[in-house]
Amino acid sequence: MSAGRGRVYLVGAGPGHPKLITVRGLECLQASDAVVYDRLASPRLLANLKPDIQRIYVGKLPDRNTLEQEEINQLLVDLAHEGKIVTRLKGGDPSIFGRVAEEAELLAANGIEFEIVPGISSAIAAPAYAGIPVTHRELASAVSVITGHETPDKEDRSVQWDKIARMDGTLVMLMSVANIGYITEELIRNGKSPDTPVAVVQWGTTPDQRTVTGTLADIEAVVRKERVRPPAVIVVGEVVRQREKIQWVERRPLFGTRVLITRARAQSSDLADRIEALGGEPCEFPVIETREPVDPTVVAETETALRKGDEYDWIMFTSVNGVDYFFRYLQRYRIDIRQFHRSRIAAVGPKTAEALERRGLVVEALPVKFQAEGLLERLADELVPGQRVLLPRGDLARDILPRTLEARGLTAIEIDVYETVAADRQDEGTLELLKAGAIDVVTFASSSTVTNLFAVLRRMGVESPAQLLQNARIACIGPVTAQTAIDAGLQVDIMPADSTIDSLIAAIAADRLAPQPSQT
Repeated sequence: MSAGRGRVYLVGAGPGHPKLITVRGLECLQASDAVVYDRLASPRLLANLKPDIQRIYVGKLPDRNTLEQEEINQLLVDLAHEGKIVTRLKGGDPSIFGRVAEEAELLAANGIEFEIVPGISSAIAAPAYAGIPVTHRELASAVSVITGHETPDKEDRSVQWDKIARMDGTLVMLMSVANIGYITEELIRNGKSPDTPVAVVQWGTTPDQRTVTGTLADIEAVVRKERVRPPAVIVVGEVVRQREKIQWVERRPLFGTRVLITRARAQSSDLADRIEALGGEPCEFPVIETREPVDPTVVAETETALRKGDEYDWIMFTSVNGVDYFFRYLQRYRIDIRQFHRSRIAAVGPKTAEALERRGLVVEALPVKFQAEGLLERLADELVPGQRVLLPRGDLARDILPRTLEARGLTAIEIDVYETVAADRQDEGTLELLKAGAIDVVTFASSSTVTNLFAVLRRMGVESPAQLLQNARIACIGPVTAQTAIDAGLQVDIMPADSTIDSLIAAIAADRLAPQPSQT
């Protein structure tokens, strides 16, 4: 991009959950050339941005301190002067203790166009996710948001505890947990009842969320005992008692569970949505991608086979990808689907059948066991020697189907309508979660995801992928995938009776709810 006057978006990332960013905030991120962010912005917000976007982390790292605010301000100016569209991504809402005014002032002084995009503050979101509404018609008609990071020895105090203690309604304190003893002491000393309910919500709206409760008299001891650390939100007031009645997110079966998704990004959204609906956090780490074959010979063979549509007695689809790419080829070569009027249609798995039915094709045969062997068993009395079967599949498909068909006297015409390759872009943050043992479940939806995850991890410097994954529960969609995982040195903990995504999710939820064996 040529040098000139760029633009800066000062965006609130929300409280931690990646879907709690505003629509406008997400639009700004997706339009940016550079993003400047800190640790309170969810890594998942950065996963689907433009691949060439410049990412600049300005939060705290083990080997250096946080950048000074003045340095961040100047960084935004410098990037804009390069002509870039920049998003400054801040946790929560940028106008609530986010120092957005300082950044905006320097941008304005330099004549740089900017926009402040509000975000959902942890002051209201963390309590809500803990089952604590900050206002209540009968308990609290007002809420006060306070920063409590002042130290007792500060001479010029901006927090007037005598007035705060007399406030009606709910007190919400940010950046305060390190000083909780001082805060509770000041509130009690200035007239707040020691029996006032208090809740402390750590990492609200994320899988690491946990909530401890007590009173002004004992909450410091509870926080120390439970080792609650920042970031955390303190809630003081009668509304805390509502948690006993309406806590909701902790009751979801996958609450607090991080689930690694290894399938292709184009196919992972459905699985990710289902994990989130059950309270878990999906970590998308695609290790495979599908694409049209690049070998001219393979492409030519596919075209030739498709132009003989009136010669087939059966078309057997074994995956949604096979359906999608089959129709791409028909469209490219302008082949009318009516040329296949003689063909009966069979499919492996309900999702494959749904993909066909969305295109107006009714599946005649769907096996009880959703794999090639199940389809052969289902069609045992209907496969007649001499019949011709078209198999639109991927290049890594197992040979059990064409081999068995040929053995029964049928002619199997295989066409590779897509090929599976290793994905070349993965999130380093997810690798760090794996190294920290923070991934609870690793999912495999095909054998290729197993082999390619190992290949990707080795490419990223992991010497022993099996050892890295040993602390996570391994979930495989079916026996073929499970055997590949076992051959790779993994212990398979979860496998559904049916080889479907719905069954896989149900099996993971059941596993998380079941008592786990002792590690002693």
